[in-house]
Amino acid sequence: MTRDRLSAELRDVFDQQMSLCDALERIADSLPHRLDRPHCQQIANLICPLIRRAHASEEALMFPHLAALHGDGCQVVERLRLEHIEDECFAEEVQFELQQIATGQPVLAPEATGYMLRGFFEGLRRHVRHELELMAALHVGNTLN
Repeated sequence: MTRDRLSAELRDVFDQQMSLCDALERIADSLPHRLDRPHCQQIANLICPLIRRAHASEEALMFPHLAALHGDGCQVVERLRLEHIEDECFAEEVQFELQQIATGQPVLAPEATGYMLRGFFEGLRRHVRHELELMAALHVGNTLN
């Protein structure tokens, strides 16, 4: 794989995660009265596979360069791996609630669901921005082999 293609793949997974955040924000804003149940099911089906795929790409394509080139690379990578685990667990909770909403059987009150969705997508946006900053600082696009 070429350097540009690797960098493009990372940017693509970051873009997909940001699009997911936008979709979750629209759902949170629609609570409780303007819910699109089929859309909730679509996002529920997407969320966990997307997060896992994004994390796998980040870990395979960016983490080795962070570990090798950043002064505290191993510590940064370990912290990011732990954040990935937290994100994946939180994604599973969001997925479950979206599935319940899609079937008309939400577990949480609309206010709690909105709070959950906002907590997830705000944390994910912060995570993506941080990794984009790390990627830029390391000039990953110029150093990938």
